[in-house]
Amino acid sequence: MIETFRKISKDFHAALSMDPAATSRLEVALTYAGFHSLLFYRCAHWLWKKRVPFIPRALSQFARFITGIEIHPGAAIGSGLFIDHGMGVVIGETTEIGEHVTLFQGVTLGGTGKQRGKRHPTLGSHVVVGAGAKVLGPITIGDFVKIGANAVVLQDVPDHSTVVGIPGRIVRIKDERVAEDALMDHIHIPDPIADRLIDLQVQIDCLKDEIKNIRNSEPKT
Repeated sequence: MIETFRKISKDFHAALSMDPAATSRLEVALTYAGFHSLLFYRCAHWLWKKRVPFIPRALSQFARFITGIEIHPGAAIGSGLFIDHGMGVVIGETTEIGEHVTLFQGVTLGGTGKQRGKRHPTLGSHVVVGAGAKVLGPITIGDFVKIGANAVVLQDVPDHSTVVGIPGRIVRIKDERVAEDALMDHIHIPDPIADRLIDLQVQIDCLKDEIKNIRNSEPKT
C-alpha cells in the first residue's frame, strides 16, 4: 500500500509539472480528470492484485463514468503517468506502462483480437503518445518514443524513435531522420494515403496522354 501512495504522489507531481495550465496543487487535486482516474486505478489495481472480486472492475467503470477515461485494473502502470485532457483514453487489461509516460486525449492502448494472455502493448519509460493515437496488440514501445497524433501503431518500436502515420511508421531514430520531410508535430504529419492518391493521379494523367497520342497518330479515314 505504501508503494501505491508513492505512485499516487508521483502522478500528482507529474500533472503539476507537465501541464503549463496548472496553477496550483489544489486545482490539480480537485479538477484534473486524468489524476482522478489514476487515483481510482491505483486503488482498483491494489484490490485486483489481492484478487478481490467485482470491486476493482466496479471502481474502474465508475471512474470511466465520471472522467471519460477507462483504465482496466489489471494494467501495470508505473509512476508519474500524465494523462492530459484524457477524455476517451482506454488502457487495456494486459497493458504495461513504464515511468513518466504522457498520454493525450483519445489514446487507445488496446488489443487486436480475442486471444487470452498478453494482448495489449508494453510502453517503456518517457514515452509520449499524441492525441487520438492507437497502439494495438502485444507490441513493445521502447523508451523515449514519440507517437504522433492519430497514428496507428501495430509493430514494435525501438528506443528513441518517432512514429507517425496510418499504419504507424518510424520516421526518426535518435537524431537521424528515417523518412525525409517527416516532422514530429501534430500538424505536419505525412499522410501515406494522400501520397498514394497523388501517385495514382500522376499515373492516370500519363495514361490519358498516351491514349491521346495514340488516337492522334491513327490515320484518319
